[in-house]
Amino acid sequence: MKIEELKIQLLQLNPSEKAEAIQTLTNSLSSGSRLITKTPGVCGGDACLANTRLPVWLFVSLRRQATSDAEILEFYPHLTAADLVNVWAYAEAYPDEIEIALQEQDEAMEEM
Repeated sequence: MKIEELKIQLLQLNPSEKAEAIQTLTNSLSSGSRLITKTPGVCGGDACLANTRLPVWLFVSLRRQATSDAEILEFYPHLTAADLVNVWAYAEAYPDEIEIALQEQDEAMEEM
């Protein structure tokens, strides 16, 4: 298959399928990157980078505050660009889940 044919096929995927394709490519390129996991009792069961307590909604919040990927990697030097690819793919695949988590976080901050 030629790259142009692949590009056409990728553009025809829905957001969830695109996220899965990104996940597959990321896994093949960087076996050291963390996947997204949900662990009961860890960060309220929210989706996090595996083996961290860094929820996906945190990164989405940072991005909404105009924080670049480069800045995020400076803030969290133990993360890789592939980790962020996983975060963004998950956030794109599950936008409703992330919005609910962000709302819950905002409400918790207001109660403080």
